[in-house]
Amino acid sequence: MKTIINTSNAPAPIGPYSQAVIANGFLFASGQVAINPENGALNQTSIAEETHQVMRNIKAVLLEAEYDFEHVIKTTIFLSDMSLFAEVNEVYGSYFQAEYPARETVAVKGLPKGVNVEISVTAYKA
Repeated sequence: MKTIINTSNAPAPIGPYSQAVIANGFLFASGQVAINPENGALNQTSIAEETHQVMRNIKAVLLEAEYDFEHVIKTTIFLSDMSLFAEVNEVYGSYFQAEYPARETVAVKGLPKGVNVEISVTAYKA
């Protein structure tokens, strides 16, 4: 059994995928980029603001599913350039408390819509 999660408080999918899927207490959220769900525009005024928008989008998906950042057990961060790591890491870290999720961060050749950061999460709630 799986439950599809969809909220208008996060950007609509730009392809054949769901914002998130819940199965057996696990929430698998698709990668989020810095699209402002209110107007559909990319929010790339700075790498910090781009990362905040990504995290706000993730938060919206989590809240729609009745999860929050304390339920996140694994994240994947995709960067357009590893030189952005420190700034992204600082913003990302501000959304979590003491028990941080497992994570990997990778630099990739390109990301959707030419963004600099994309983040996906897996969460769990019994």
